[in-house]
Amino acid sequence: MQPPGQPSGPPPAPAPVPAQLLPPMALSRNGETTQDDLNMGMLCHLLAIFTGFLGPLIVWLVKKDRSSFVDFHGKESLNFQITVLLITTALSVLGFSLIFIAIGLLFFPLIGIVLIGALVLEILACLAASRGEFFRYPLNIRFIQ
Repeated sequence: MQPPGQPSGPPPAPAPVPAQLLPPMALSRNGETTQDDLNMGMLCHLLAIFTGFLGPLIVWLVKKDRSSFVDFHGKESLNFQITVLLITTALSVLGFSLIFIAIGLLFFPLIGIVLIGALVLEILACLAASRGEFFRYPLNIRFIQ
């Protein structure tokens, strides 16, 4: 006997997640993820700390056709580096153009905050890639799809 106010029947099934919202499979093109794939995915984020967008660009261009895991992490790292470059350039231009007004001096600490936040996110992405997980940077502009 069903208590009053309770719907009868099985609970509704959850709605399926659209395929474009799911990350690609963590597999190489041949069907398995190797330790080399994990290392290259991690290297995409690690090199970004030292070389900006050049390191991830080189790794991504060399390995993107062999592994969807490296392809994903390379794109994420490149997109993030380009986003950070645009933000710091805009803050620098605003800071230098408004330096004669007291508000212009506020932009330079913001650049430091952005760079420290970027460093923290790059380290988190590097650790996630080394574990074989996918990491999406927050507030990332997706230039490369």
